[in-house]
Amino acid sequence: MNVAKIIDHTVLKADATAETIKQYCEEAKQHGFASVCVNTCHVPLVSQRLKGTDVKTCCVVGFPLGAMLTSVKAFEASEAVKRGAEEVDMVINIGAMKDKNYNLVFEDIKAVVDASKPAITKVIIETCLLTDEEKVKACELSVEAGAEFVKTSTGFSTGGATPEDVALMRKTVGDRAKVKASGGVRTPEDVKTLVHAGADRIGAGNGVALI
Repeated sequence: MNVAKIIDHTVLKADATAETIKQYCEEAKQHGFASVCVNTCHVPLVSQRLKGTDVKTCCVVGFPLGAMLTSVKAFEASEAVKRGAEEVDMVINIGAMKDKNYNLVFEDIKAVVDASKPAITKVIIETCLLTDEEKVKACELSVEAGAEFVKTSTGFSTGGATPEDVALMRKTVGDRAKVKASGGVRTPEDVKTLVHAGADRIGAGNGVALI
């Protein structure tokens, strides 16, 4: 397996400079990563640097808490896509999920999915904050709302991807969606374990070390 092709080379820290973003783009082009994933303010720069390559421009929306108004998430997504984003990783409304307010969670995801077209949407469910029952329901709602991926984590909360969570998500979505594992992926062995558990894509800030 070409590991590079499944890695979203990710730089989301608040203090990431334009030079850092450019470096990640160069590394992604050199190694053939799936995408460079950034905060939305960096989308125009990444899109420009990756033009003419197979590396996608990916961004995060409603990040990292997911606790924004649905209309704001959808607007952020549509603006990012206008500026070159080809993949959008959104965070669900985690509080609404805990409240069992499934209609709000569904509408929140669907609004971003619709606003992101033709870009694909990955739904970050933040597994470390959910029970297994809530993880399953979040994955179901994501698929129903039309998302192409479900994703474990932001990497900014209390935990990251685990093989157990990836396996549960894979079992839940089957072939209806793909699974992205992110947060705490540090070594090539971590990648192998997560892929074996069912991950189709890996999100990591240290993509070069993983290959």
